[in-house]
Amino acid sequence: MAISQERKTEIIDQFARHEGDTGSPEVQIAVLTADITALNEHLREHKKDHHSRRGLMKKIGHRRNLLAYLRNKDITRYRELIRALGLRR
Repeated sequence: MAISQERKTEIIDQFARHEGDTGSPEVQIAVLTADITALNEHLREHKKDHHSRRGLMKKIGHRRNLLAYLRNKDITRYRELIRALGLRR
């Protein structure tokens, strides 16, 4: 279900704004998006796993709040991130 540490490191390296950056909204949103995608795949197979579904909903809410923060803080960074992650199709 969860993404591997190697995949998480790749995502952090790709979206980091500077060396060692793990806390910027871009990195957090990208990691949450990967988690959400993995949980979606899990839930397609295990339809009755309601505990994981609750975790998915919490991750979606957290990502939504981070996206709203980034949209209010810097709209250009927000638009670049949306394009890079393929959200809002």
